[in-house]
Parts: sequence; structure tokens; C-alpha cells
Amino acid sequence: KKMGLLLLLVICQCAINSIKTHIVFKPNIILLMADDLGIGDLGCYGNRTLRTPNIDRLAEEGVTLTQHVAASPLCTPSRAAFLTGRYPVRSGMAAFSRVGVFLFSASSGGLPSEEITFSKLLKQRGYATALIGKWHLGMNCESSNDFCHHPLSHGFDYFYGLPVTNFRDCKPGQGSVFLKGVQKSLVIPIQITGIALVSLAILQYIGLLKLSFQALGYLLLIITISLVVLIFFFYNFRHLNCFLMRDHQIIQQPLSYENLTQRLTKEAMQFIERNTDRPFLLVLSYLHVHTALYASENFKGKSKHGLYGDAVEEMDWSVGQVLDVLEKGNLSDKTLVYFTSDQGAHVEEISVAGEVHGGYNGIYKGGKSTNWEGGIRVPGLLRWPGVVQAGAYIDEPTSNMDIFPTIVKLADAQLPSDRIIDGHDLLPLLQGKVTRSKHEFLFHYCNAYLNAVRWHPGNSESVWKVFFFTPNFSPEGSNGCYDSHVCFCHGGFITQHDPPLLFDLSRDPEEKVPLTAETESRFYEILRVVHQAVDNHTRSLHAAPNQLSWNNLLWKPWLQLCCSSLFQSCYCDYESGGSPLQVHLG
Repeated sequence: KKMGLLLLLVICQCAINSIKTHIVFKPNIILLMADDLGIGDLGCYGNRTLRTPNIDRLAEEGVTLTQHVAASPLCTPSRAAFLTGRYPVRSGMAAFSRVGVFLFSASSGGLPSEEITFSKLLKQRGYATALIGKWHLGMNCESSNDFCHHPLSHGFDYFYGLPVTNFRDCKPGQGSVFLKGVQKSLVIPIQITGIALVSLAILQYIGLLKLSFQALGYLLLIITISLVVLIFFFYNFRHLNCFLMRDHQIIQQPLSYENLTQRLTKEAMQFIERNTDRPFLLVLSYLHVHTALYASENFKGKSKHGLYGDAVEEMDWSVGQVLDVLEKGNLSDKTLVYFTSDQGAHVEEISVAGEVHGGYNGIYKGGKSTNWEGGIRVPGLLRWPGVVQAGAYIDEPTSNMDIFPTIVKLADAQLPSDRIIDGHDLLPLLQGKVTRSKHEFLFHYCNAYLNAVRWHPGNSESVWKVFFFTPNFSPEGSNGCYDSHVCFCHGGFITQHDPPLLFDLSRDPEEKVPLTAETESRFYEILRVVHQAVDNHTRSLHAAPNQLSWNNLLWKPWLQLCCSSLFQSCYCDYESGGSPLQVHLG
């Protein structure tokens, strides 16, 4: 009996140890995402003048991905792909129109509720989940409080941040990203309308046209109301679109930039400290270094690259604070930390004073909004002491979509079986168990248009990249679309190529010299394989409601979040004390 009892105790102890081991090795996940950061802005990717010691520490203690690719060169679709592990065209988060991102808090489009995010799956596995910082994936559908696209509807327990993004228009004195476009778009229609109204009045006066004055009055009234609404909206843009939320409540409207990075960092640290006894997922989505640029007094004027450099160095400080709180809580060995940017640097960003406010993409061509390497090749740093190789460099094609299956597997969750997941688990690559990426092909979309394809054959070191069209840089010979602020994806903004342009990134990462049938003997064979891959990929796509249609992009007053009332300019500030009011439309 004693032997049997002893054996039973041993079995129970083994079971308990097994359970404990399983819990211990269910890691915490911290995902750090910069906004519009160039791969050449970091010391670990070759920068010698900006100081980024904390981000560089992630590289020293973990893996550096040197061919890490964003699924889109624009914020909204890239972040949708990151959260779902799927090309944004699959979820309707890729636009067919010129505008490829959400511009207003009161738009009805957003990440569909049917999409499965990694936060939903990790929450189901007992993780505490938080998103701190920028969201930019929609807010409401039909009313100002349905929050159908809100982070809390996509698996996050806690949200503190901006529902849209950081615009120049959000910071007084920093200019506007809209005025130039609005002026270009409205000047001609207003002129035509004015000429038409005058012509109608003249024809009516001389008797060549009989039109009731009532009809003319109604037409004039409609035009006047439209102009008043438009002027009201852009005059109040900062209050209507630039605000800070905690969960479903507005706590600061309009947003104040004072110590903003410190506030985001404090929220992140407090979330970690609240969850030391359970696994957690923290997505810290920085506003840096999207314009409007800002930096606190401790960092302003301290870098060698103006306000942009100050912002980068302040973000690096924040990363250091997060790493320090892990150290203090003895959580470093239990936590996978990932750092990236949603796309490449916005090279066309020039301040109203003429200062460069865009980042540096290193040797790579182009930037944000293009599928040249400068627009999609982003930092990719992963650290997990004792699990992931330290100080390793991996030059295989990887994607920000790979984070989804990687952390879902680490959380012991199941990948969805009812949909295609385009990302692949990175852990075997990070641990050195395999040397080749599972991505034989990567498809590069410009909004909803297939722009380019990357092919890394299994029996070759070459990485072929085929372009079906390229943006027309303006002015000609420059490295971006300075005349329009960003590059566009169709019509007169692009040049179609037949045959497509072909590059070998393993020999020409700067994409300087397209290969031809004369310079590459396998030219037509490569194009044939790529076209077949495109056919296979296209067949895997299914129609999804277009979340970035004009109807879903436009400002809808009934969806506007406002912490006081529209007539009080939607003003409140509960960051310095007091209780936030439930958001409502005034």
C-alpha cells in the first residue's frame, strides 16, 4: 500500500510539474510598432548618428531580420495584415480609390468583426491583452456608440490611445495634410458651379431659359449648406479627429502632445506590472515618428537630426523603459519582444518651415506608399532570452503577417481553419532549426492593386522581384511623389510595365537596374513562374466588403465621438484629474 501511495504521489507531482512547466513556457508577448520609421534610422541597421541604444539592445540580445517586409506600405492595411496574419485585400482593408487609409474618426469603415485577430485568440487562452497608442482601424458602424471596430471589439481588454492617427492637422502650427488636397479637389468644382449658377441666372434674365426662382434658391441653399459643413469640419478637424481614449471613453479632446510619449509609456509599464502573475499581450503602437512630429523637453533639440531625430530618440527611451520594467519583474526570460514599423519612412514629409520631417530608408529606394524596398522593408527585431538566438542575423524574406501564427502557436492556441492565413510561424527560423523562410512568394499590394511579387526559389539564393507597375515620382528623377505628398496606385499616377520590371534583390537591393532578357538568361522563365503564382494567389481570394470605399471613408456626423457637444467644440481634458464622461454626440 505504501509503495502504491508513493507511486501515486510521484505521478501527481509529475503532473503538477508538467502543468507548471506548461504555464511557465506560455510567454508574455510585447509587440512594439513604430509609425513611418525608416529601416535606416536605427543603429542596429547601420545608422551612426541617431542614438537608439535600447532598440539596438534588442538586436544584440535577439534576432535581426534584414528582409522583414510590411504587408502594405500604408498604415491602415499594414496594421490590418499584422493583426490578422492575412493580406489586407482578403478582409476588405485595401482601397480601390485613391485614399488608402482612414482619415476621420467618424467614418463607418474598419476592421470587420468577422476577422480573427491574434488578440482574440490569445484572450481566449487566458492572456491579458492591451493596445496602447495608435489604432487606425475604424471605430463605429451605425451609431456613435456601437464601437463595432474598436480595439475592445477585436480581443483587447484595455485600450489607451488614438482611434485614428497622428496628423499634422492635430498640432497647431504644423500645417495640414488636407488643405492642399482639398484645394486641388474643390477649386475646379467650385469654379464650375459658380459659372453654372451665373450662366443660369443670365439665361433666366434674358428669357432664354425658364427656371423658377424657387428651384434656383434650393440649388443655392444646398451648395451653401455643403460649403458650410465642409468649412466647419476642416476648421474643427483637430477637435473632431485628434483625441485620446481610454477604453470606450474620451479622456482628452483635442489631444495634447505634452509628455504624450511619457503617458503612453507609463500606461504600458502599469499594464505589465498589473499582470506579472498571468501571461499578457501588450501592443505598444507608437505615434512616433508620424507627423506631426513632437518630443518632450528632455529630448527636444538633443539629436543630430532635428525634431525627427528627437522623436526617434524619445521612442528609443520608451523602449528602454519597457525593457527595464521586465527586468525588474524578472520577466525578461518569459517574454518575447518584437519591434518593427508599420511601413517605411515617409520621405516626402517636409515641414512648413522646410525642415525634413521624414525618415531614412538606408540604401533602399522610395518610401511609404510605394512597394519599392524603401516603402516595405522595415525593422524586424525579436528577443526572447534563452529561446531565440542572440545576435543573429536572418536575411530570409519574412513578413509582419508572420507575427500572427508565431504568437498564436506560442500561446497554445489554434490557427483558424476556416480561412487562409498568409503568415508563417517564425520560431523555427529564429531558433536556427531551419535556414529557409517558408515564404517562397510574397505579394506586394498598392492599395487593392497587385503591384509586385517577390519570389525566393528554394534552390537558389536569388530573391526575384517583379513589378507590374511603378509610381511616377514627382518631380521626375526624385525619390518620391513630392508634388502629391504620397504616391498613388492607378491611372496617371503610375506607369504600367509589359513585360514587367525584374530585379534580383540578392544582387541589387537598391533596385537600380532592371534585368532584361539580354542580361538575365532565365528572364521569361522567372516571369512565367511568377505569373503562375499570381494566378494561384488570385484564385485564393474571395470578395469582401470594401471597408475603404468612399461611403465608408467619408465623415458621418452621426458617428462623431464628442466628450461635450459639437457646439462646445468637443472639448474636455480628464488626463489631469476628474472622471471622463461617456462619449456622445452633442
